[in-house]
Amino acid sequence: MTGPSEHPLARAVKPLVDAMGAEMVEPGQASPDDVVLAWEGEDVIAVRLPQLSDSLDHILAALERRHGMPLSALDRRTKQLVVRSLEARGAFSVRHGVETVAGALGVSRFTVYNYLNRENGTKGE
Repeated sequence: MTGPSEHPLARAVKPLVDAMGAEMVEPGQASPDDVVLAWEGEDVIAVRLPQLSDSLDHILAALERRHGMPLSALDRRTKQLVVRSLEARGAFSVRHGVETVAGALGVSRFTVYNYLNRENGTKGE
């Protein structure tokens, strides 16, 4: 018999679980906050979602991999696009989200707020 991580459902959702920074665990080890996934009525795998602050770190690391360099090395325009993307993903609803993003981008909190305000100002036009 194959283990839960070898099940077709687990293999199918693994890229999503990895992208979220989540963890797959055995259904019997699931806590009340875990999401249990079933296949044809049988619990196959549980997904343990990361804490929001861990998710932000994971998202920032993924953005660095995508850009192929530290976020602080990006040009101003690209940093603005990164801030826009992070805002759409809810990064600034996390406690100290602005500070965390500012540190990763190598800019001040004030600069991140300026990027956010600039984007929100153009939406209102």
